[in-house]
Amino acid sequence: MYLIAPNFSDLMEPNIEFKTFPDGDSYVRINVIDKCQGEDVTLFHRLYPKQNTAIFNATQILHTLKRVGARVTLVSPYLPYSRQDKTFLMGESLSAQVLCKLLNDFGTVKLVTVDCHFLKKEGESEYSNLKIQNISANKMLVEHARKKVGLEPLEIISPDQGANYLISEFGGKSMSKVRGQYDSTSGEEAYRSVQKVEREFDVEGKTILILDDMISTGGTMIKAVENVKKGGAKKVFCAATHGFFLNDSLDKLRKISDGVFTTNSIPNPVAEVDLLPLLKGPF
Repeated sequence: MYLIAPNFSDLMEPNIEFKTFPDGDSYVRINVIDKCQGEDVTLFHRLYPKQNTAIFNATQILHTLKRVGARVTLVSPYLPYSRQDKTFLMGESLSAQVLCKLLNDFGTVKLVTVDCHFLKKEGESEYSNLKIQNISANKMLVEHARKKVGLEPLEIISPDQGANYLISEFGGKSMSKVRGQYDSTSGEEAYRSVQKVEREFDVEGKTILILDDMISTGGTMIKAVENVKKGGAKKVFCAATHGFFLNDSLDKLRKISDGVFTTNSIPNPVAEVDLLPLLKGPF
């Protein structure tokens, strides 16, 4: 049994209803709840964007399904808070653990997600008592890039060691990034900016695909593009599984590269690779 949330409507026809009351409270109704009793249910629901609202809506759906004895596999292509799986300053929340525990407590049998930031590998894992099936979009992204460049040889690299698992099967090479100091006390935004990206291999005259799990503010990808262009790369393409493109980073990348594309895990103007064949399983 498939249940489709409204925030998945760009890929599938919804059969769950979301509304907002005048006071801001959310309303959730599963229109086919009579078909879910005691059944194995696959719930397609994005937890991003508007992640805090989306997470609460997910708990309402899960709670409703739990009441009728359904066994739920949650399919959510991007897992928010996945970059907060470790702490840097005393007193910080392990938000990734909190979210996974929440989903487990509300009855999720398994979470299916794509290129989860803290897992760094494909396959089934367990995190905060939640079973997670991590699927990688790397093959689809590389195939899409090869169609763009035609017969030209394509050198595949990642902008840091953390994304190495995305490129290793293609004989790819990893750059390394140097971050600034972490400081969550200087304002509402808490992150360590990328100061520079370093490379120890030759790119002169080559067509390059820089592949990462996500492009958020674009700092890492922009510096990676600048590095390989300075090294004499012939063409440079940028790809990621998840595209946020905050702070006008898409426009910036378009200006300095030969092309930018992502999957449709998060709707965006360059979501050229369709994940739906991966998301439908089997898992």
